[in-house]
Amino acid sequence: MSPLSSLLSIAVLAAAIPNGTPPPPVTPPTSPQCCNSVVPSSSTAASAVAALLGLDLTGLGVLVGLSCSPITVVGNNCGSTTVTCDAPEEEWGGLIAINCIPITL
Repeated sequence: MSPLSSLLSIAVLAAAIPNGTPPPPVTPPTSPQCCNSVVPSSSTAASAVAALLGLDLTGLGVLVGLSCSPITVVGNNCGSTTVTCDAPEEEWGGLIAINCIPITL
Protein backbone atom coordinates (compact mmCIF):
# COMPACT_ATOMS: atom_id res chain seq x y z
CA MET A 1 0.00 0.00 0.00
CA SER A 2 1.48 3.36 -1.00
CA PRO A 3 1.75 6.24 1.51
CA LEU A 4 -0.85 8.18 -0.47
CA SER A 5 -3.41 5.38 -0.34
CA SER A 6 -2.72 4.89 3.39
CA LEU A 7 -3.34 8.57 4.00
CA LEU A 8 -6.53 8.44 1.93
CA SER A 9 -7.75 5.40 3.89
CA ILE A 10 -7.18 7.22 7.19
CA ALA A 11 -9.04 10.29 5.92
CA VAL A 12 -12.02 8.17 4.82
CA LEU A 13 -12.06 6.37 8.19
CA ALA A 14 -11.89 9.67 10.10
CA ALA A 15 -14.82 11.05 8.11
CA ALA A 16 -16.89 7.95 8.89
CA ILE A 17 -16.34 8.17 12.67
CA PRO A 18 -18.93 10.44 14.33
CA ASN A 19 -17.61 13.43 16.29
CA GLY A 20 -19.82 12.75 19.33
CA THR A 21 -23.24 14.21 19.83
CA PRO A 22 -24.34 17.26 17.87
CA PRO A 23 -24.95 20.46 19.84
CA PRO A 24 -28.44 20.81 21.26
CA PRO A 25 -30.80 22.89 19.14
CA VAL A 26 -31.15 26.54 20.11
CA THR A 27 -34.76 27.67 20.05
CA PRO A 28 -36.34 30.88 21.34
CA PRO A 29 -36.36 30.99 25.14
CA THR A 30 -39.82 30.37 26.58
CA SER A 31 -39.26 28.73 29.96
CA PRO A 32 -38.79 30.85 33.13
CA GLN A 33 -35.98 29.30 35.18
CA CYS A 34 -34.20 29.97 38.46
CA CYS A 35 -30.52 29.14 37.91
CA ASN A 36 -27.62 29.15 40.36
CA SER A 37 -25.47 30.80 37.68
CA VAL A 38 -25.60 31.91 34.06
CA VAL A 39 -22.42 31.60 32.01
CA PRO A 40 -21.38 31.71 28.33
CA SER A 41 -21.67 28.35 26.56
CA SER A 42 -17.91 28.58 25.89
CA SER A 43 -17.03 28.78 29.61
CA THR A 44 -15.16 26.05 31.45
CA ALA A 45 -18.10 25.51 33.84
CA ALA A 46 -20.62 25.09 31.00
CA SER A 47 -18.28 22.77 29.13
CA ALA A 48 -17.75 20.62 32.23
CA VAL A 49 -21.49 20.22 32.89
CA ALA A 50 -22.19 19.62 29.20
CA ALA A 51 -19.50 16.93 29.09
CA LEU A 52 -21.15 15.14 32.03
CA LEU A 53 -24.39 15.11 30.04
CA GLY A 54 -22.77 14.15 26.73
CA LEU A 55 -23.59 17.52 25.14
CA ASP A 56 -21.36 19.44 22.75
CA LEU A 57 -21.79 23.21 23.18
CA THR A 58 -19.08 24.06 20.65
CA GLY A 59 -20.05 27.05 18.55
CA LEU A 60 -23.40 27.78 20.24
CA GLY A 61 -22.43 31.25 21.48
CA VAL A 62 -25.36 31.61 23.91
CA LEU A 63 -25.75 31.96 27.66
CA VAL A 64 -26.49 28.77 29.58
CA GLY A 65 -28.00 28.40 33.01
CA LEU A 66 -26.44 25.97 35.47
CA SER A 67 -28.40 24.16 38.21
CA CYS A 68 -31.81 25.43 37.12
CA SER A 69 -35.34 24.79 38.26
CA PRO A 70 -38.54 25.98 36.58
CA ILE A 71 -40.38 28.99 37.97
CA THR A 72 -44.04 28.06 38.06
CA VAL A 73 -45.52 30.86 40.20
CA VAL A 74 -45.36 34.56 39.32
CA GLY A 75 -43.49 36.39 42.06
CA ASN A 76 -41.50 33.30 43.02
CA ASN A 77 -38.54 34.33 45.18
CA CYS A 78 -35.78 32.78 43.12
CA GLY A 79 -32.87 33.94 45.28
CA SER A 80 -30.48 33.28 42.38
CA THR A 81 -30.51 34.32 38.73
CA THR A 82 -33.92 34.53 37.10
CA VAL A 83 -33.79 33.82 33.37
CA THR A 84 -35.92 32.69 30.45
CA CYS A 85 -34.32 29.78 28.58
CA ASP A 86 -35.10 27.03 26.14
CA ALA A 87 -37.08 24.53 28.15
CA PRO A 88 -34.38 22.19 29.52
CA GLU A 89 -34.55 18.60 28.40
CA GLU A 90 -35.85 16.30 31.14
CA GLU A 91 -32.80 14.03 30.88
CA TRP A 92 -30.53 16.98 31.77
CA GLY A 93 -31.97 16.90 35.31
CA GLY A 94 -31.93 20.68 35.76
CA LEU A 95 -28.14 20.77 35.42
CA ILE A 96 -28.17 23.01 32.34
CA ALA A 97 -30.56 25.20 30.34
CA ILE A 98 -29.67 26.59 26.93
CA ASN A 99 -30.09 30.12 25.44
CA CYS A 100 -30.87 31.99 28.66
CA ILE A 101 -31.86 35.64 28.83
CA PRO A 102 -31.95 37.39 32.24
CA ILE A 103 -35.42 38.62 33.28
CA THR A 104 -36.86 40.67 36.11
CA LEU A 105 -39.96 39.35 37.81
